[in-house]
Amino acid sequence: MNTGNNLEKCLIAPSILSADFSVMGDEVKKITDAGADMIHCDVMDGVFVPNITFGMKMVSDIRKHTSLPLDVHLMIVEPEKYVRRFVEAGADYVTFHMEACGDAVSVLNEIKASGAKCGAVISPDTSVSVLKNCIALCDMVLLMSVYPGFGGQHFIEKSVDRLRELRRLRDESGSKALIEIDGGIHAGNCAAVREAGAQVLVAGSAVFGEKDYRAAIERLRA
Repeated sequence: MNTGNNLEKCLIAPSILSADFSVMGDEVKKITDAGADMIHCDVMDGVFVPNITFGMKMVSDIRKHTSLPLDVHLMIVEPEKYVRRFVEAGADYVTFHMEACGDAVSVLNEIKASGAKCGAVISPDTSVSVLKNCIALCDMVLLMSVYPGFGGQHFIEKSVDRLRELRRLRDESGSKALIEIDGGIHAGNCAAVREAGAQVLVAGSAVFGEKDYRAAIERLRA
């Protein structure tokens, strides 16, 4: 798996929030065959964010249709109650919001103990500095470049500067965490976010909104 910061090394994680849920197995197979590196699964509870998506059953069913890493992003309250069950369902990465958790270190350790890679997420109005005391434990840190809850939003431009700040914090801490960005990513801004430090690009409509998934993924890498 590539983990560098330069434009030659980048992972693409299509978000199934933008897929056709009525044929999810086919959609997962298509993006697997199209060259995706991970599959991003947005779990929303209708409490932490004003939307509801799916839970462990969907993750388990997706697992049957791909060998790609499943990147499960929990947008839920009290994530500590559910992380183990998502790992059991097939998650390879489990990330949760700092805003939803009082003891991030404990949750990160719980994810690791369950056998998955762990990560913390921050929303657009949350200071990057909140990650300072836990980033060394993270396998991934996810910076939201839209407000969590719905797909198809426009990229928040200040996210580029926040990425640079996050990269500095990561490097100064000695952490090896992958830096992931999620929200409004498309071919027109992916070079800028990659240059700023993003290593994993979550893309929803930029992939699933196109007829040719392989071409869409290749444009994000180009």
